[in-house]
Amino acid sequence: MGHLLMVESWVGSMSTLLPAAIAQGGHRFTFLTRNLHHYLRSAPGTGPHPLLGADNVVTAETNDPDTLLPYVERLNDVLRFDGVLTSCDYYLPVAAAAAERLGLPGPASAAVHTACRKDLTRLALAKAGVPGPRFALCPDPAEAPARAAELGYPLVVKPVDLCAGMLVRRVADERQLAEAISALDAFPVNARGQRRSPLVLLEELLEGPEVSVETVAFDGATHVVGVTDKTLAGDDRFIEAGHMFPAALDPADARAAAETALAALAAVGLDHGVAHTEIRLTAAGPRVVEINPRPAGNRITELVRHVTGIDLAAAFAETALGRAPDLTPRDTGTRSAAIAFLVPRRGGTLAEVAGADELDAPEPARLLEVHVAAPGRSVRAATSNNDYLGHVMVADTAGAGAGEHAARLLAGLTPRWADADPDGGTGPDGPAGTAGGAGTGLAATGAAGHDVVAAAR
Repeated sequence: MGHLLMVESWVGSMSTLLPAAIAQGGHRFTFLTRNLHHYLRSAPGTGPHPLLGADNVVTAETNDPDTLLPYVERLNDVLRFDGVLTSCDYYLPVAAAAAERLGLPGPASAAVHTACRKDLTRLALAKAGVPGPRFALCPDPAEAPARAAELGYPLVVKPVDLCAGMLVRRVADERQLAEAISALDAFPVNARGQRRSPLVLLEELLEGPEVSVETVAFDGATHVVGVTDKTLAGDDRFIEAGHMFPAALDPADARAAAETALAALAAVGLDHGVAHTEIRLTAAGPRVVEINPRPAGNRITELVRHVTGIDLAAAFAETALGRAPDLTPRDTGTRSAAIAFLVPRRGGTLAEVAGADELDAPEPARLLEVHVAAPGRSVRAATSNNDYLGHVMVADTAGAGAGEHAARLLAGLTPRWADADPDGGTGPDGPAGTAGGAGTGLAATGAAGHDVVAAAR
């Protein structure tokens, strides 16, 4: 049995999947947070709160590494940890630094820091010759118009230190560029109270399907578990509207995506733990979008588990403990699995999401999950991956049809509104509501309106 120190976490699906994987592996964990209320106010609607599985819940200032790391040393003297981890992007670097400080297994903290900062990732990939978009870094936002003109419109504006697609925007001209930068300026502190970098990243707009490569690195080798499809929605945003595993790709394209992801991980120095690397399959070949040194979100890990039997949350815990993860695929009877998200296209107070009780997947599909938001929720039109109105997850026992089945079922969910408040609602870990995906997409219309975006390939 191992004892893990968990430094913060997300409040979405990984907040339950990771504690469950730790317990199922026969391990235990201590939870360390600066704000316990952040988790209590976001308690899951059914079942016990995941933090009830913790041996200890400890409060400390997790946003200040200079005081946190010595505190973790003192805590370790009493509780004796065997590994350190977090599922929250904003605390991945400090968790890696804590593991290093205690002499415990884990990725190099410098590599995690590089992967979590989009500007450092771009510089590392460029130095190593790993293909990505043309880009420009603007320490002073006043430089952005000139640098944008050099890159050429349309292009993508990104913060270097946010996640879930927050404040990432496609811009077509200088006016839209100014609006995007103004939105960044208006968000100087992230949702966890950490001050943001003012650096602005401009990138060439990449065209083509987007996929993610799920990997696990341990004992000097990085294993590709598979490639996941992604469907994007959101017009000038890059909101993930759905995913399918495995991606319905030509084997050569899947191999090229995997090889590019492995090269990207090597370029930033990530050689331990679970990673989720996003790739665009352009006409000129694969291009790296970003690297995430953690398991995939949006329940992608569940898609992988349903198809292969491999539990990436469990692999994350095992590698944090310095133990070899079980990466042996088994025949689960499922050939593909997909999730499609209900993306709010307008604001208001949600009266209900109708149709969830009537969903039924025809053979060879199997309905795995249906989740919809509760009535009374205040919603804003989606701008990132933080606030869906619900999702459906489907398995296909015959082939690569799960994405299409999920899209059709999602179209049976109809949001109904009590009013219309364009300023209502924020996600628990970011500013506005959202949904997810990339690749090729199918837009569907609910029976009573226009608020459904479905993912299909």
